[in-house]
Order: sequence, then structure tokens, then C-alpha cells
Amino acid sequence: MVFFLFLAFVIILVVLAIAGYNSLVQIRNQVRNAWKQIDVQLKRRHDLIPNLVNAVKGQMEFEKGTLEGVIQARAAAVGASNIADSMAKEDVLSSALSKLFAVVENYPALKANESVQPLMEELTTTENQITFARQFYNDITTTYNTKLEMFPTNLVASSMGFKFFPLFQVKDAAEREAPTVDLSLKQ
Repeated sequence: MVFFLFLAFVIILVVLAIAGYNSLVQIRNQVRNAWKQIDVQLKRRHDLIPNLVNAVKGQMEFEKGTLEGVIQARAAAVGASNIADSMAKEDVLSSALSKLFAVVENYPALKANESVQPLMEELTTTENQITFARQFYNDITTTYNTKLEMFPTNLVASSMGFKFFPLFQVKDAAEREAPTVDLSLKQ
């Protein structure tokens, strides 16, 4: 009788371990898929940037520093070696693109240019898609990382070598500050 109870206990443990392992594999694959969705959008952005830079280059001769910053940031982002490296380099690229967008806003003729306008719209759409993909990635990664810490799946995770995935987060303190808006009509 004791033998059968022990055998039932072992079988239950094995079934729980298998179920825990399978659930971790399933959600890890969802995290990897979420990252691949980001990667697709980043590739799209990387492909659009040279076209935009070429379109604005002639009219922004004295803004060469901004254009070179975008080009260098893109090259670094394309060469990222892993998720964490890509996150860091894409943050730099996003910052460089924000500067380029701000500069283009200061050139009405450039902003209205028929070759620049569709590229800017396409890049803006891509940036929005990247934001949504990052949000989904953070959501599914948080679920995965939480599961790695919860009992009893943490026992399976630690013994099977499951690792945490990094999250996208705001790193620049200036980005956390709310912008100051003054709508008063003082003259």
C-alpha cells in the first residue's frame, strides 16, 4: 500500500514537472515570437531610413550632424548582436530619428516635399507599429518572467536553464518628465 502511494506521488510530481516545463516552453516561444514581430518592424524602419536621409540630404546641408547621427545610429542598430544590445541601440536610433523629425519640422519646404512627405508618414506609421509591438513584447515577457519566479514552475525553470528576457523601459530621465504646456494668452 505504501509503495502504491509513493508511486502515485512520484507520478503526480512527474506530471506536474512536465506540465510546468511545457507551459514554460510555450510562453518562451511566445516571447520569441513577440521579439520577431518587433524585429520585422525594426527591419522596415532600417530600410526606410536611408531613403529618408537621401531625400532630405540635399536640402539640409547645414544639418549634416543630425543626418550623420541617424546614419551612425542605424548602422549600430543593424549590427546589434542580441535582444538587450538591440534594445539599447534602437533607443539611440529612436532619439536620432526624433531629432531628424524636429529638424524637418523647421523646414516647411522640406516637410511639403513630395518625396519626403510619404517617407515621413511611412516612418511615423512604422514607429507606431514598433511601439505597439514593444508593448505586446513587454506584456508577454512580463508574464513569462513572472512564471519563472512562481512556485512550482521556478523549480522546473531553474533546473532546465530557462532565463529571464529583458523588458523595454525608459532609460533617459528626461523622457520621464512631463512636458510643460502653457496655453495662456499672455502678450
